[in-house]
Amino acid sequence: MSRPSVLRSDPGETAASGTSAPAGALSQYVIKIVSRCDLSCDHCYVYEHPDQSWRRQPRTMAPATVAAAARRIAEHASTHRLAAVRVVLHGGEPLLAGAAGLAAIAAELRRQLDPVTHLDLRMQSNGVLLTEEIAEVLVGYGVKVGISLDGDRSANDRHRRYANGASSHASVLRALALLRRPEYRPAYAGILCTVDLANDPIEVYQALLAEDPPHVDFLLPHANWDRPPPRPDGVATPYGDWLLAVHRRWTADGRPVPIRMLDSLHSTAAGGTSRTEAVGLDAADLAVIETDGSYEQVDSLKSAFDGAPATGLDIFADRIDEVAAHPMIAVRQAGLAGLSATCQSCPAVRQCGGGLFAHRYRTGSGFDNPSVYCRDLAHLIRSIGAPAVPAPRPAPDGPAGGDAGADALDPMILDDLGTGGGDDDSVDQLAAIHLAKTRALLVALSPAMAELPVAAAGWAVLVGLDVAAPEAVRDVLGHPFVRRWAHRCQDRPTPVHLGHIAAVAAVAAVRAGAPAELVVPVRDGVLSLPTLGTLTLPGADAARVSVDANGFRVRAGDDVVTVRLDTSEHPSGWRPARRMSLEDSSLLIEDADPYRDCYQDLAVTPRLTAADAAGWVHQVDRALQRIDAEAPGYAPGMRAVLRAVVPLRPDRGGRQRSAAAATAFGAVAVTPAPDDAALAVLLVHEVQHLKLNGVLDVCELVDRRDTRRLVVPWRDDPRPVDGVLHGTYAHLAVADVWRRRPGAAAGAHFRRYRDWTDGALDALLGLGALTTAGERFARRMRATVDHWA
Repeated sequence: MSRPSVLRSDPGETAASGTSAPAGALSQYVIKIVSRCDLSCDHCYVYEHPDQSWRRQPRTMAPATVAAAARRIAEHASTHRLAAVRVVLHGGEPLLAGAAGLAAIAAELRRQLDPVTHLDLRMQSNGVLLTEEIAEVLVGYGVKVGISLDGDRSANDRHRRYANGASSHASVLRALALLRRPEYRPAYAGILCTVDLANDPIEVYQALLAEDPPHVDFLLPHANWDRPPPRPDGVATPYGDWLLAVHRRWTADGRPVPIRMLDSLHSTAAGGTSRTEAVGLDAADLAVIETDGSYEQVDSLKSAFDGAPATGLDIFADRIDEVAAHPMIAVRQAGLAGLSATCQSCPAVRQCGGGLFAHRYRTGSGFDNPSVYCRDLAHLIRSIGAPAVPAPRPAPDGPAGGDAGADALDPMILDDLGTGGGDDDSVDQLAAIHLAKTRALLVALSPAMAELPVAAAGWAVLVGLDVAAPEAVRDVLGHPFVRRWAHRCQDRPTPVHLGHIAAVAAVAAVRAGAPAELVVPVRDGVLSLPTLGTLTLPGADAARVSVDANGFRVRAGDDVVTVRLDTSEHPSGWRPARRMSLEDSSLLIEDADPYRDCYQDLAVTPRLTAADAAGWVHQVDRALQRIDAEAPGYAPGMRAVLRAVVPLRPDRGGRQRSAAAATAFGAVAVTPAPDDAALAVLLVHEVQHLKLNGVLDVCELVDRRDTRRLVVPWRDDPRPVDGVLHGTYAHLAVADVWRRRPGAAAGAHFRRYRDWTDGALDALLGLGALTTAGERFARRMRATVDHWA
């Protein structure tokens, strides 16, 4: 199955989609038929950036080298049974080869490759030498050409000039006019434009649109952490703003022409593929062949350092299989696994894809970094609403990295979780995903926090503690309602909500025993410190919290309260969190966090009395012991995922109610249960929802474009596909619990939940609304149900 892609090789780039190869194969090639250029563009990575290997290359590719290159590509395509191969003729400036030279090269490639595979033959050019004679060659040999143009004359002449400074704009427009003629239109691939902040984005867009291109692509100027792109003072995301302006106008115009980067962001948002290596996680299966026959990696790497794209291999001695095995080419085919920990933890990663590989370079860490355009790309993704995601900032500005886990789930882990239970490694990865998502949310909020002194001070303390005391930071960030609070801030970034980061930082400092002093907002007369407790401060709207090695002091007005955590004696107004100490973890009976009220129509209880709290602790403890004994396959999920039980008010109708929220991963809300046996079933049911939410954080199981609904026996209203998947996964576990209990009543409960699960799986697998991963997940559930039979 082919997927859209694109070859990245500025100052020109193909302007159409291509094909991908199976693992271990390459299907896209840039052949440098000329290594010199007739323009002197000052942003050209070939001639103006650190790598200067062009000086050692022959000016043109010899016929014998062309033949050897064609032979190697044909050999590779035949070995791997590639349905299609793309070859891009490039330079320098390929038109310097002339009409006869281009015809000879195209004929040789066609001669060797057409019998083996479908050859998608392209060329990238500045266009100034294009003539009718050359256009005839292009059409005759089926060569599509992309033309580089940066806008109107003033925009284009900022960089794309001749060596004597003369403008190239008129010559480029002549070339584009030639390609628009009906007889040559088949050779017109599109326009590539390099972004320059000095150029007005709308004027550039209109100038490109006037050339009636089949496609347009915008290229961020090649830069990296050692050679960052120019940015105006005080503007956080200038390149994102520039592209966003184009997006808005393009959308208002009805999207009259495909724009590769923007189309790719919309496609990946819907679970589709990218059409450019600049964004998305699709594999980049590309090799470059220089004029001397040497193989290189993608040549935008020339912008990193001298020798960056070199492989040490050549077409005369080495097969393309050896090129495909090169470590730096393999990492560009690894998708999410090939990205830095910061990128892996980012909620925008499946659209951003870490940005263009060359833009990640930094001395010391190589390419194991986010793009130097990280903030711009995230701002663009968030703003175009496809879908909205937070805008991260690259490490080391904040505690965003260090917890890999937001990687795509290994198929073996997906299979394990699909059985219903899940071993320690599988559920531990879900907990790591949750922590990574929380970190990314906080990083996304950091620009807004910087605008508020209270929040900025809290963020600075948390960042420092993430280095000095990472375990303490992980402990508080793992609390379900820290993530819920961060989501609330996304929706309503008010000063009070944003200021809660100071409370989060204060708790991390307390857990680390690290000195800190922070102003923390007080809501409705209550100071809330997540996972520690609350302090009543009537009439106060803020308090100063001073942390030392033994506890902390709180000053509000003239009142000072000292809290020591190593004693059972507590000052008036201090209400510590109800924490259960388990064998290898701890669990909160959460009755105080201000962000716990997130369960739709279900009302949380106010602060429990001491007696009621003791009753909850006893019953939850007994329920967990029962799960260990009766349903050991679900015990790892309880230990790794469950962090808090939220007591709910009893239902007026006397029904047993429970809930889990995707934005509060790790928390289960329940009404009082009649006994520990009933509570055990409820906990297993809701932890299944939490586990599936963790999977869905990083793995698309349902085609989001499918809006069909299914009728299910456990609900009166037709349910969306993702809701049915959730219910099925939860009922699978509940059936399994009842299956293991003795007695006729338990048998009846088992049969009811088994039948619900069985029927829902048939409907899900027959609907065609699941992704490949979703089908795999559902079939694992099917295998579990079939095993019971």
